[in-house]
Amino acid sequence: MAPQPPKKKSKADDVVPNSGDLLKYYRDMLLIRRFEEKAGQMYGMGLIGGFCHLYIGQEAVVVGMQSAITPQDSVITSYRDHGHMLACGMDPGGVMAELTGRIGGLSKGKGGSMHMFSKEKNFYGGHGIVGAQVPLGTGLAFAYKYRGLQNVSLTYMGDGAVNQGQVYESFNMAQLWKLPVIFIIENNRYGMGTSIERASSTTDFFHRGAAHGIPGEAVDGMDVLAVREAGIRAVEHARTKGPIILEMQTYRYRGHSMSDPAKYRQKEEVEKMRTQRDPIENLAKVILEAKHADEAKLKEIDREVKDIASRAAEFAQNSPEPPVEELYTDVLVEAR
Repeated sequence: MAPQPPKKKSKADDVVPNSGDLLKYYRDMLLIRRFEEKAGQMYGMGLIGGFCHLYIGQEAVVVGMQSAITPQDSVITSYRDHGHMLACGMDPGGVMAELTGRIGGLSKGKGGSMHMFSKEKNFYGGHGIVGAQVPLGTGLAFAYKYRGLQNVSLTYMGDGAVNQGQVYESFNMAQLWKLPVIFIIENNRYGMGTSIERASSTTDFFHRGAAHGIPGEAVDGMDVLAVREAGIRAVEHARTKGPIILEMQTYRYRGHSMSDPAKYRQKEEVEKMRTQRDPIENLAKVILEAKHADEAKLKEIDREVKDIASRAAEFAQNSPEPPVEELYTDVLVEAR
């Protein structure tokens, strides 16, 4: 049996979200949803080229985890990264401009959908190679420990990356040196056209660190409050004891990327998740039932974030393409 995270109550568990917190989580998830819907429209119009992996359905994971960390902690993830950027507070206009390959983008239009960074926000990408970000996230945690800092590295990966060898090398190093890293597996049940049952001999991914003595926990990734609670516990563990694994059991509504028609799953399955498990709608019910806000307030938030997404799209379309000279910038950093 794999080791489990400590069950004793954390001081952080006493921090109950108030009305303002709940409305913020609702707004942040809705912003990601509306932004991604707009990105999908722009892709269909031919304004976004290459690959484009949308985060629709998985919003509770990044919003819940972001609420559990400090601005000094770092985030690194794979190519399904737009939601992580927005949750980190990166400018929606800059994100959208990067998707369209414009100079106003966060990587000056040179990274596109899968490769965006913000040192200011401690967001270290967006990585296109499956599993490649896991050793890098472990390296961030090593740097924090080496420098005597209390920072934590949130290292996200998908269920398809869990079977990569470099992931287990990272697990071993993280536990050997007790590095402050949280390995977050976003298990949306499907890789690139393949269900987890067809790709993995075992599908309880939170046990994958057992051989290294890393505790793990399965979390309802469709519930932002459940994610937040697990995140608070995991952050406390990582800061004081070392690595931990959180398996976020979530679901993506769209295909693996915009070019994926997702014919490998039943429409009824997707519809059931949308109607019964949607993270935004379910949080709205919590807010309304507890009278933290009324329908009018939620509609006002929706109008606000739709306007943000529209303005981001307008900025992206009006931003010029990067000049040819940009091919030669940002390719070398002098060591100090």
